[in-house]
Amino acid sequence: MCGIAGVVTWRADPGLDTRVQAMVTALQHRGPDDAGIWVDAERGVALGHRRLSIIDLSPSGKQPMTCALGRRVIVYNGEIYNFNALRIELERIGSAPGWRGRSDTEVLLAAIEAWGLDAALERAVGMFAFALWDRAADTLTLARDRLGEKPLYYGVVNGRFHFASELKAIRASEGNALKVDRASLSAFMQFGCVPSPHSIYTGIHKLPPGHSITVRGLADPLEPRPFWRLVADDRIARLRAAAGCSDDVLLDGLHDRLSEAVAGQLVSDVPLGAFLSGGVDSSVVVALMQRHSARPVRTFTIGFRESGFDEAPYARAVARHLGTDHSEMYLAARDAAELIPTLPRFYDEPFADSSQIPTTLIARMTRQHVTVALSGDGGDELFAGYPRYRMTASLWQRLGRLPLAVRSAIATLIASPTPQAWDRVLTILPEGWRRDINGRRMHRLAELMGSTSVASMYVRLMSRWVPEDGLVLGDRPMAASPPAWASDADAVDAMRIWDIGQYLPDDLLVKVDRAAMSASLETRAPFLDHRVVELALSLPKRVLIRGNEGKWALRQILDQYVPRKLIDRPKAGFEVPLGVWLRGPLRPWAESLLDARTLAAQGFLDERKISEMWQQHLLGRFDRSQYLWNVLMFQAWLQSVQPPLPAPQTRSDNGHA
Repeated sequence: MCGIAGVVTWRADPGLDTRVQAMVTALQHRGPDDAGIWVDAERGVALGHRRLSIIDLSPSGKQPMTCALGRRVIVYNGEIYNFNALRIELERIGSAPGWRGRSDTEVLLAAIEAWGLDAALERAVGMFAFALWDRAADTLTLARDRLGEKPLYYGVVNGRFHFASELKAIRASEGNALKVDRASLSAFMQFGCVPSPHSIYTGIHKLPPGHSITVRGLADPLEPRPFWRLVADDRIARLRAAAGCSDDVLLDGLHDRLSEAVAGQLVSDVPLGAFLSGGVDSSVVVALMQRHSARPVRTFTIGFRESGFDEAPYARAVARHLGTDHSEMYLAARDAAELIPTLPRFYDEPFADSSQIPTTLIARMTRQHVTVALSGDGGDELFAGYPRYRMTASLWQRLGRLPLAVRSAIATLIASPTPQAWDRVLTILPEGWRRDINGRRMHRLAELMGSTSVASMYVRLMSRWVPEDGLVLGDRPMAASPPAWASDADAVDAMRIWDIGQYLPDDLLVKVDRAAMSASLETRAPFLDHRVVELALSLPKRVLIRGNEGKWALRQILDQYVPRKLIDRPKAGFEVPLGVWLRGPLRPWAESLLDARTLAAQGFLDERKISEMWQQHLLGRFDRSQYLWNVLMFQAWLQSVQPPLPAPQTRSDNGHA
């Protein structure tokens, strides 16, 4: 896990070394162990690297790294988990370059030399983002892993092509030349993140997962091309073949593939552990880690003092059963208040998934003990674990035929009681009926009643502010890409694919990457081994959802390691009591960012709509915390990257300033 950056002008540019050094310095948190730059001023290319040493801690793993023949230079971020197998294969075919060390970087570079870029990428199993300069062809190639675990931004600013792991590195080079893109801002307000391939800045893009791009000059069209597709042509054939297999055969195949993925990600020359929430996904990962380990695995969890949000006791019980070496910490509102002002420094694009708070804190705690941590990210998307999949499909099946006027009336009735009142009412229901129901979700249900299709219902479910709210001033709304399917029967599958293609790389993986990198911690996600992903997407629905239970296949595997009673509970997610905190200890911070005069002077957001939403939340009539968090995270980010505006002038009683 590292940080990469670079500038290319394709012309003599003697100032590139200073520019790329500033970019690398901005990424120090991503790689505290070493730094390096490679510059060819005559050809106008400068590559930079920050190193977090995981494999081959010696100087032979230093980057930028030049290939054995001297033609190509690489800067690389990530891990190729099968690098030892690739190394053996290169040696067998006589393409080993005379190894300088044991790093996966050197193996990746040799694989590209031997097989070419596309074949090397096809063989590589791992997470990565890299830049490759070809000295003979004067071309720069960027590539990003299949699921988007590692970030990579690029674009032309002031006549220079830039790339970097994080936007702060490009800001270090170009500063005030970067301008906020209002269409991207509108999409951020809708989803809480800026969806690929866009960024918050005009002209700067994210390289989409599973894509590469080769640039030959500043006038070259920037057209990424896929080297892997989430929905491959042969997937339907695999799905049909799997449908004819027994459940036991499918479960055994999945168990073996997951076990293989976990074992492959245990390769490390530094201490390694895992995040453990006590839920299905992280428990499967930890159970398989413990299966492959001769000593207790280090596990880490975080809890909350507020009731209804604390999963630490569940994680503790699973850790005790599996025999891990377990650590936990508890998050209080004061911890959040201290952390929140620092978040824009690491989430250097507006980002509003509030679970970034506990994720950042658990990453910092974990880094005190290990340098690498495995996580259960991807389990819900791959194995249909989110209740929203079943809820959306079922809800539309029941309500889709009702006239919109009837649905609007139902929505008004549902929204009448406060979320807290709903919580009190729901306590009279049998526990089995209220597993996935609470007051906040009842109010969310009311918002969904205005949907015109099951696809629009799902996008609305995943949205906060929508473009028609008119929150962003002068914007050109970016069209959301709703899931597409031929019939309602395909809805769950389509929602999973939409989440894997957008929600996972643009939200969840960004959250984990920035949180972990703020502590110089590498994270690995065995579920996102592309072979596991391809297998999961070929499984028939009967082993994903059975009855009202998602992740059926994973639960059957976990049953072999952990008693069901330790796992079987309502899904809570990694949520924080944000609504309570914003009315309490976070209120002064929030009010300072939501000042109407400042919002009006900035000219990005409609201060009247925000003020109305803030008052609704403070009165406790509605929980508007998720909407407000999007606004607050943009305002905090804007404050961190732009010089402060002059203090608004006040007017005296006689009307003069």
